Amino acid sequence: MAHIGVVLHLTKLAVGIRDRAHLASVQARRGLADPPLRHLTRSHPRRAPEILAGGSIYWVIGGLLSVRQRILAITASAREDGTPCTALYLDPTLVAIVPRPVKAFQGWRYLAPAEAPADVGVLGDVPGALPEDLERVLRELCLL
Repeated sequence: MAHIGVVLHLTKLAVGIRDRAHLASVQARRGLADPPLRHLTRSHPRRAPEILAGGSIYWVIGGLLSVRQRILAITASAREDGTPCTALYLDPTLVAIVPRPVKAFQGWRYLAPAEAPADVGVLGDVPGALPEDLERVLRELCLL
């Protein structure tokens, strides 16, 4: 049952993506080749109204929850071969977040706002930000 006014997020593994910059590059190409930018997923979120109340998809890259982007719409769709799926329409703006380790999982998972990491800034607009690979090593060493 949906709770009116409650926002909910999703987490999803960014399979085949090396880092935040690679995700930005892949999505930019997809958005230009076949607009609008969307991600196809097998299952339709039962709690879609809560996600559409301001939710984001938090991408897991290299075992870290590391970037998010707003989900603008959720619709039934079909893959090129006709297989039914769900399209998550995404805001192209990627927002860097405070990275957090996440164990691998399949599909997507819900993420409550209270459990979501804080934003760091819009990708590419964060002055003084560490390179992503250096930040990852420093976090692994518990220095950040």
